Amino acid sequence: MPPLRILIVEDDAALARGLTASLKLAGYAVDHVASGEEAARLERAEPYGLVVLDLGLPDLSGFEVLTRIRRRGSTVPVMILTAREAVADRVKGLDLGADDYLLKPFDPAEFEARVRALMRRGQGTPVPELVCGGLRYDRSTATVTLNGRVLDLRKRELAVLEGLITRAGKVVPKDRLAGEVFGFDEPVAPNAIELYVARLRKKLEPDGPQIRTIRGLGYLMEVT
Repeated sequence: MPPLRILIVEDDAALARGLTASLKLAGYAVDHVASGEEAARLERAEPYGLVVLDLGLPDLSGFEVLTRIRRRGSTVPVMILTAREAVADRVKGLDLGADDYLLKPFDPAEFEARVRALMRRGQGTPVPELVCGGLRYDRSTATVTLNGRVLDLRKRELAVLEGLITRAGKVVPKDRLAGEVFGFDEPVAPNAIELYVARLRKKLEPDGPQIRTIRGLGYLMEVT
C-alpha cells in the first residue's frame, strides 16, 4: 500500500506553505522541494503516495520531472498544478502519465478532495472505509469508531492507525511507519513512534484489535 506521504514540488514559496499546512492538518506527512532535480532525486529515494507537481520550475520543467518518474517505472499518482490554460499542455501532461491536472488559482477544498481521490486510487481502495473487526476508519470524514463508539484520535495517532489497519495481519517496519507519519524535514524523537503506538493502544482498549510489537521488526495489528 502506498504511504500517506506527499511530495509537493512547487517554487512559489507562499503557495507551497499553504498546501503543506492544509495537507498536514488533514493528517498527511508532507515534503516540499522547489526544484525539479531535487524532486526527481527525492522521489527515487523516498516512498510517496502522491506527487503534487508544478510545471514552471526554475531548472527542470515539470514535464521532464514527470518523464523521469514514469521512465523508471514508478506508478506513484502525480497531480500537476499549473497556471497554463492551453489544452495542449493538459494533453501533454496526461499523455506523459499525470493522473490529474489542476489549474491555478484553485479552491483549496477542491484540491484536498482531489488529493483524497488520488490517494485512494493509489491504494486501490475505491471505498474510503477501512475495517478491522469492530474498528472502522472512514477516511472521507477522518472518523474512527470502535464497536459503534467514536474514538478521539489526534493527527499523528490517526496516521499510525492508517499505516497499521491498511496492513492488518502484517508486520509494518518501524522506519516505514515513521516515514509515513513524519516529513523528512520534521524533527523526530527516537521514541516518537513508540509513543504514538502506545497512545493508540490505550484508546483501542479493551475491545479493539491488538497492536503487537515484533521486536527488531516493527508492529502488527492483529486481525480480529
